[in-house]
Order: sequence, then C-alpha cells, then structure tokens
Amino acid sequence: MRTILLLTLLVLGQTAFAACDVTITAGDGIAYDKTAIEVERSCESVTVTLKHTGSLPRNAMGHNWVLSKPGDLDAVAQAGLGAGLDNNYVPPGDARVLANTNVVGGGEETSVTISLADLPDAEYAFFCSFPGHWAVMKGTLKIT
Repeated sequence: MRTILLLTLLVLGQTAFAACDVTITAGDGIAYDKTAIEVERSCESVTVTLKHTGSLPRNAMGHNWVLSKPGDLDAVAQAGLGAGLDNNYVPPGDARVLANTNVVGGGEETSVTISLADLPDAEYAFFCSFPGHWAVMKGTLKIT
C-alpha cells in the first residue's frame, strides 16, 4: 500500500510539474494549436514555448506569443503594429504586456518564463501580435 501511495504521489508530482511547462505550435496559417492553456497555481512559474511548424520566414508569416489582461488585448495588439518586427510587434515598455516571446518563422522556436507571483488574476489573454493575426490567433491562460 505504501509503495502505491508513493508511486501515486510521484505521478501526481510529475503531472503538476509538466503543467508548469506549455508548448504551443503554429504553422504557416493564422492559428495556434491551443486556444486555452491551464496552469496550476502551485507552479512557481510557467514556461511557454512557441514552435513555428511551418516553413515561411518570420517577416512573411511570423508568430509570437503575447500575454495581457483580457481587456487590454485589442489596445496592446493595435499598439504593437507601430512597434514593428524589430520590436516583435510589441510596444516597448508597455506595462499592459505581461510577457511575450520573440517573433519566429518556420522551423524556429522561442520561449518565455513567467512568474506566477506576477499574475495574481485567474484569467489572462494570449495572442499573436503579428499584423493581421491577433483578431483570430488568440486564447485564454487560466491559473487554477
């Protein structure tokens, strides 16, 4: 019985640990493979890895991953247009941007690690701020 309990705790611990690391993919279309991400509050941080599975370069069909409060998504995305590719279509120094990755092209990947201590709310919005993408390429990050 004790062995079963220890194995159960080990498996649960691995599951909780795995939930602290998330991989999201996007190809040469305008869509992530996930529109919802759930992270356990017990994680100290979450690492989001974005993999571009397509073949087009970052200047033609690049993708990034930007995190904001849901009510800030539209304004941050609009402000990102003026920031340009050199700034990953993210307005520099904008406090409404809670986290973001670089823009990547086909075959590339990038990641960002976010402290959950910096995310006190239960729900956030994520999106791709590449021009024309944010209106449909978005989702929800929930912290449970």
